[in-house]
Amino acid sequence: MSIAQQLHEVWNQLPDRTRLVAVSKFHPLTVIREAYDAGQRIFGESRVQELVTKYEELPGNIIWHFIGHLQTNKVKYIVPVIDMIESVDSLHLLREIDLQGRKFNRRVHVLLQIHIAAEETKFGFTFDECRQLLLSGEVRKMKNVCVCGLMGMATFTENQSLIRTEFAGLADFFKKIKQEFFENDPEFREISMGMSDDYLLAIEEGSTLVRIGSKLFGQRI
Repeated sequence: MSIAQQLHEVWNQLPDRTRLVAVSKFHPLTVIREAYDAGQRIFGESRVQELVTKYEELPGNIIWHFIGHLQTNKVKYIVPVIDMIESVDSLHLLREIDLQGRKFNRRVHVLLQIHIAAEETKFGFTFDECRQLLLSGEVRKMKNVCVCGLMGMATFTENQSLIRTEFAGLADFFKKIKQEFFENDPEFREISMGMSDDYLLAIEEGSTLVRIGSKLFGQRI
């Protein structure tokens, strides 16, 4: 099946509230162009230099999401080109994004990454850490950061019940955080969860952004 056919298959499964982030990391420009020509506009990258290179080589109306673990010393390279950083996992990183946002006169859209998986190797705030961060009031003071929602990755497992429970927990936490801290903020509306193997479960639990790579492009090079 071609990339265009795979895209249409996924698009047809998405409710109106859910958008596709085509995970193009490690894939060549030709593959991204094929998806772009088929109508896809949001692409996800996880390496800073790869993202910057692709930004320079590909159409200017592509919407770039950074979805990998981001080191603070590399924030300055992506702030001028990024549309959203989905993987903010520390206050230190938020502060640096705000600083670079001021330097480049940009208000950077971010998602707070929440650790919902059973695996210790994944990054992210715990539910309590996230709530304490928001209670501190420091995020509200950041003029060049816009917190648009939450992101989480489920456990890599064939246990569908566990995956659903993790997604449902993130969706429930999103609702509580929205009510407590962002009730009058229309920009706080995103729940990014679900990848190639579990995106249908994520959609059922309320995902607004699904990050799909291998289903569209095959295995990474």
